Formats: sequence, C-alpha cells, structure tokens
Amino acid sequence: MTPILFVTDLDHTLVGDDFAHEQLNEWLLEARSIGGKVVYSTGRSRIRYQELALEAPLFDPDLLIASVGTAIYSSLDGAPDPEWQKKLTAGWDRDRVMAITAHFADLVLQPETEQSAFKVSFLLTEEAAIELLPQLDHLLKQQGLDVQLIYSSGRDLDLLPRYANKGSALTFVRQTLGFPPENTIVCGDSGNDIALFAAGSELGIIVGNAQPELLSWHRDHPTPNHYLAKSHCAAGILEGLQYFGFR
Repeated sequence: MTPILFVTDLDHTLVGDDFAHEQLNEWLLEARSIGGKVVYSTGRSRIRYQELALEAPLFDPDLLIASVGTAIYSSLDGAPDPEWQKKLTAGWDRDRVMAITAHFADLVLQPETEQSAFKVSFLLTEEAAIELLPQLDHLLKQQGLDVQLIYSSGRDLDLLPRYANKGSALTFVRQTLGFPPENTIVCGDSGNDIALFAAGSELGIIVGNAQPELLSWHRDHPTPNHYLAKSHCAAGILEGLQYFGFR
C-alpha cells in the first residue's frame, strides 16, 4: 500500500453511516501506519468540529482544514497556521464585505461560531439565491473587493477571500506534507467541496448522496480521476477506495 494523503469532508461525506465509518477508520489506521496522512476538510469551525467529534466515531486527523479552507490546524489546541493566514489577506476587507451584504435582507447571518476573520457566512434560500448571488457578486467587484461566493446545499452562503477555499488549502497542505497529486485522495458531497475536486489531478470520490450542485459540476467536468459512488457517506468512500485499488 502506497502512503497516501487522505482528505475528506465530514458532514454527509465521512459522517452519516456509523458502521461504514468504523470500517473506514480501520483502513485509515492501516494507511497511517505506512506513512499516510489523514486530513479533515470541513465547513465547520474548529469549535463545531470539536462538537461533532463528541458525537461521531471520528479518527483523529493529522490536520484539520476548517471553516471552508480559511483555517488550517496542526493542533486543535493551537492557533491556525500563520503562513496560510497571511496568504488570505490579499484583496480582503471583512468590514467592507459586511457593509455591502447589509443591503440584502434575504441574507441571514449564521451563528457567531461560523464567522471568522476570513469568513462571513449566511443562510440563504434557493429561491432568493437565484437573483441575489449575481447582484452581490457584481456589487463586491464594483467596490474593488476580490471575494469568493460559495453556495452549498441550497442553504449556506460563504464569503471568503479569493485564495481561501478547500482546494487552495488542500494544495497548501499537500505541498507542505510532500505528497504528489497522484497519491492524494479527496472526498466530498456538496458545493463547497467542488474546490477540492477542481484543485488539480488528485483522485476524487464523490459520495452517492452528493448535492445537486456537485453532481452538476461533475457532469460538466468529466475525468477518470473522479469516481461517483453509488453508496452514501463512508460506504461511498469505501466503494471509491476499492475502485481506485486502495483496498
């Protein structure tokens, strides 16, 4: 078994099928024993990740990419990686972003735990999103702000610095740890995971319960490096690992 970098989303990807999750944990233990690394890449903040860790049978990761790629932790008790934080400052002005979004009544701020220096998160209905997202994107650009809008699961809108997303964080982590793309596996289920699959030539597993926005992206960007599983959550990841010959 080749040492691999295993990177996975949590909610509705790794988490959701406890029996398959436990099986996957056994595989992760074996993968780590020969030099592999385990990284969780989640939209959750560090605090909400720790809440999930009390509920789900999570394998202890080597690194945590939190808050949709805006923070990378090598220790859950420590500060986020300072080099990565420095990269996110270009073109980002949180106060101005907040001032602009205040003009849109349909944007409902998510709880304080989901906000950070490099992330502003809202709840937004699918119906309102159709007209609002293009308007907001235009207004931000008009004000000279280089901001990403990531809409997921027909509900969650994250505003991030241009260089902050799960894919950029993946590339940073992969290069830091010294893994080539062909020895890297990414797994996800929703819109904020698209950046993981679009990052480069890494192998990708899309679980069978993936959201429409990720399925649509997958159809528009066919590649043999990505596998769409039939099974859901961790069972889908196990299916993908078998497809790629890793189990």
